Amino acid sequence: MFVLEEFSGPEPILVGRLHTDLDPGSSKIKYILSGDGAGTIFVINDKTGDIHAMKRLDREEKAEYTLTAQAVDRDTNKPLEPPSEFIIKVQDINDNAPEFVDGPYHATVPEMSVVAIIKTALPNMDREAKEEYFVVIQAKDMGGHMGGLSGTTTVTITLTDVNDNPPKFAQSLYHFSVMEDVALGEPIGRVKANDLDIGENAKSSYDIIEGDGMDIFEITTDVQTQDGIIRVRKPLDFETKKSYTLKVEAANVHIDPRFISGGPFKDTATVKIVVEDADEPPVFSSPTYLLEVHENAAINSVIGQVTAHDPDVSSSPIRFSIDRHTDLERQFNINAEDGKITLATPLDRETNMWHNITIVATETSNPINVSRVPVAIKVLDVNDNAPEFASEHEAFLCENGKPGQVIQIVSAIDKDDPKNGHYFLYSLLPEMVNNPNFTIKKNEDNTLSILAKHSGFSRQKQEVYLLPIIISDSGNPPMSSTGTLTIRVCGCSSDGIVQSCNAEAYVLPIGLSMGALIAILACIILLLVIVVLFVTLRRHKNEPLIIKDDEDVRENIIRYDDEGGGEEDTEAFDIATLQNPDGINGFLPRKDIKPDLQFMPRQGLAPVPNGVDVDEFINVRLHEADNDPTAPPYDSIQIYGYEGRGSVAGSLSSLESSASDSDQNFDYLSEWGPRFKRLGELYSVGESDKET
Repeated sequence: MFVLEEFSGPEPILVGRLHTDLDPGSSKIKYILSGDGAGTIFVINDKTGDIHAMKRLDREEKAEYTLTAQAVDRDTNKPLEPPSEFIIKVQDINDNAPEFVDGPYHATVPEMSVVAIIKTALPNMDREAKEEYFVVIQAKDMGGHMGGLSGTTTVTITLTDVNDNPPKFAQSLYHFSVMEDVALGEPIGRVKANDLDIGENAKSSYDIIEGDGMDIFEITTDVQTQDGIIRVRKPLDFETKKSYTLKVEAANVHIDPRFISGGPFKDTATVKIVVEDADEPPVFSSPTYLLEVHENAAINSVIGQVTAHDPDVSSSPIRFSIDRHTDLERQFNINAEDGKITLATPLDRETNMWHNITIVATETSNPINVSRVPVAIKVLDVNDNAPEFASEHEAFLCENGKPGQVIQIVSAIDKDDPKNGHYFLYSLLPEMVNNPNFTIKKNEDNTLSILAKHSGFSRQKQEVYLLPIIISDSGNPPMSSTGTLTIRVCGCSSDGIVQSCNAEAYVLPIGLSMGALIAILACIILLLVIVVLFVTLRRHKNEPLIIKDDEDVRENIIRYDDEGGGEEDTEAFDIATLQNPDGINGFLPRKDIKPDLQFMPRQGLAPVPNGVDVDEFINVRLHEADNDPTAPPYDSIQIYGYEGRGSVAGSLSSLESSASDSDQNFDYLSEWGPRFKRLGELYSVGESDKET
């Protein structure tokens, strides 16, 4: 069955009719429709079998529908025949105009193109004249017949660049000026060749093709701006040449062979460079100097000379000096006028073989123009050091040694450095040439062997031998020194191993080994350390701060910090010193601590005949207490009981309130509690003694 799309009539459109051969025209048959859109889009009349489309259809959304129809008994709903499948196709109508899906379009066409899908209407289209073109294209359906629909799109056509233009300099002559002291590699000017092309086609390279400064200057390309940068390649000298003329060429890097016939893709320009004069510093005749001097050269002798000149036309005089930071010991001097270097202090090659100083040349007319040059001074060797033993040698000779046995091999050193190397001569003192005990032998390696002439050496007879040896070098003049070799006679094992070199070893008990002696000595040292520690601890042990004496009541009163009865109370306190401070010439020992050090008495104050300054007296006491080396910071009592002479107030002490101790009764102390029990017993004992 077929149905037109987009049908929008007032009534549902009839699609078709279904009919079964079993239908005699009665109303007992019922038609049923199922499948795509049955009941919603398509509805069937269950009596007649007519199928109607209830909605407007769109072929572009769904082109066909598959449905199933069946005839059943209206009363029993039993199928009268098997179901039948049929298709409803939606027929297309021209309801959509043509569309350009990807529009608007952009296309690129190389300039000067001849053939393209969209053909060019003009020959030799030039991108430099016009780069973009806009084209509107229309598409029609139904072959363009009446009733058809159409659509349009825009195509932007861009002409891409080709290398069809050569570079061109903006001007044919360029002028630059540069100072003669410009640094190498420094840019002095820029030239520019313009190219109408873009991108890779506009890239140019620059070269110097002619001129009198081809080896003095160079030109490079700035990749960012495509400028030609002219740089200094070699130093300039205004006094030698004042101007240069160069011919510079700019050429395209990438050339299109299709347009090679269009002419050379390069251009040239002339560059004139003027060198300007600069006030240059002095120039030395050499970048470095190497001088040699013997270490025995005389003071003020000339060891070399440096020269420099002013390269400017004015040719200012030059003054020379030494940079004293490089000659801190001032070993050299230089003549300021002619640059001659002289020796100021003696040189010693063995101390310092090389001296590196810096010479400064300064223009007299313009002191800011300064040049420096390094000068290396090598100190040449002179045979001024005698050879000597390489180290302090001590040889050991076995008592059981054999005649001709090598006792020791010694070597010598010489601080000098002769050109042909060291060669030493060894000999004995003239008076020891006929030495009965030892002889010497020169070895090929410049060493010396000491040999024993006989056997039977004994430590009991002689323990040590001294052998003086003369060492001479081969210098001019030759230098020599005498070294003494100490040869000690030792007891050795049968295989020649030294065991003992002391003569006292013979008196040691045979049964007591060296290990036992060391063990005994270690025990003795340990005992001494223990005793020293014990004594030290005992000395540092302090006595009790309060001295308990049951019989000395007065001392107990002092410890209770009772100030006493003043200057008239002579029974409770011994204040004789306080009553006469003018006579203090010594130091009273402290009773609250045990002194560890002997304190030397200090010189007291000068006696004052008619009076005493109590403040000064107390300050002296305080100073002595603070500076007493025998008194660590223990709790102690310092008594300041002196009240001065001739006090009109009298004594305020309670100890003189009675005529005597016998007038008082101390029984009440026992009733004050256990803290005063001991005090009561002391006073009770005193009264009982008086009664007896």
